Amino acid sequence: MLDFLKKFERFVIMGLIGMMVIVVILSTIELCWIIIKDIVSQPVFLLEIDELMEIFGFFLLVLIGIELLETIKAYMIQGVVHVEIVLEVALIAIARKIIILDIAKYDGLKLLSLAALILTVSIGFFIVKRFKCEK
Repeated sequence: MLDFLKKFERFVIMGLIGMMVIVVILSTIELCWIIIKDIVSQPVFLLEIDELMEIFGFFLLVLIGIELLETIKAYMIQGVVHVEIVLEVALIAIARKIIILDIAKYDGLKLLSLAALILTVSIGFFIVKRFKCEK
């Protein structure tokens, strides 16, 4: 039974890697399309702020996909979830949210909550990196 579970787990992980590769490839193609579309639209080679925000947001989304792929790959190779990689993905996701955030739409309490989330994940990442280096 344990052997079956190991094979099943490996099968699921390989499926996740395959699907994540497809998503990252399609996302990269979509990002290229957005950049080309924005560059050739009038005025040519000049990007509006909303276009830049869309490009930066999509770029970070592709980066999140790559980091998730790294997480899955590390789990497949070593059989453990690396907290450091998960926290990196969380920091990138939060950075993406901050970059595309329209501050006017949120009240002060929600912005403070987001700041607390950033601080908490950053402290967690710092602690994990610190203890990893001491070992």
